[in-house]
Amino acid sequence: MDKARLGLVWHEHTNTEGYRMPDKKKTLVVVTRKLPDVIETRMMELFDTRLNPDDTPMSQLELIEAVRVAEVLVPTVTDRIDARVLSQAGPQLRLIASFGTGVDHIDLKTARQRGITVTNTPGVLTDDTADIAMTLILAVARRLGEGERLVRAGQWKGWGPTTMLGHRLWGKRLGVIGLGRIGQALARRARGFGLSIHYHNRRRIHLDIEGELEATYWESLDQMLMRMDMISVNCPHTPATFHLLSARRLQLLRPHCIIVNTSRGEIIDENALTRMLERGELAGAGLDVFEHEPAVNPRLLGLDNVVLLPHMGSATIEGRIDMGEKVIINIKTFSDGHAPPDRVLEAML
Repeated sequence: MDKARLGLVWHEHTNTEGYRMPDKKKTLVVVTRKLPDVIETRMMELFDTRLNPDDTPMSQLELIEAVRVAEVLVPTVTDRIDARVLSQAGPQLRLIASFGTGVDHIDLKTARQRGITVTNTPGVLTDDTADIAMTLILAVARRLGEGERLVRAGQWKGWGPTTMLGHRLWGKRLGVIGLGRIGQALARRARGFGLSIHYHNRRRIHLDIEGELEATYWESLDQMLMRMDMISVNCPHTPATFHLLSARRLQLLRPHCIIVNTSRGEIIDENALTRMLERGELAGAGLDVFEHEPAVNPRLLGLDNVVLLPHMGSATIEGRIDMGEKVIINIKTFSDGHAPPDRVLEAML
């Protein structure tokens, strides 16, 4: 394997003879993507760290090379840590400290079988992602994407009484699929815009939170979808939520409804959604994630009633630093022989 292509930088020290040597006293950590400078600097101080300075996503072969040598792997959502990769891991790999909240890119079953603990970075992206979800609701309802493109193209002819008419938010019904931390943060924002909050979860949330949000619980997702003006997808991607919004369920939405997704693209049947948007069977969509990202359905690109973002729901400087700090805490705690605070699954030894 070409180590230069792998893009790994060693944290080294100088021995008494003046040679640069890897610091073997520290935990060997391989980071798959470029992280904020302040986080990389701290990791270099604490661990024997190999970085990816050019930020080029690793191929599967490069990920295999990484897990063969790492004691701790720090992947991101762009890295597919599947059974093939994990089957090649060396016995020293005991922790995958993922940089991100979702862990659907990691084969958790295989990790468990191989005695590898997996951690993530929950809680730090709540407000950032909720901000983007609320932004998409506003952008689609008020046709902000269309308006911005009109001005940039030099085609705006001035104000007119029937020009670029969108829809008022006040008094509309917002259905939130997944009223967890992000869903609740979105609900608090949406209430400020006069939206009434409705939600579907696998389990009903605590009545105190429900009361605070003035939220209405729908045990039946189908029933909720039939009555909403706006839908926001905020549930995690799991085998159970793959195509949760299937072609059949999307047909339940009313023609004036808009749908926003800041969670994972796989939760929506993207082809079915695209067909309905093309036919005018839905008013619009705001998508920060895509079913086959970074590939985007080219038919979506040609639709004026869709706002498309490059998976930037958590893309704030503060959020990325907070994520990195959680990764460091998880690694340091684990290296010290303690259970890391953000375990997704604890290794079965």
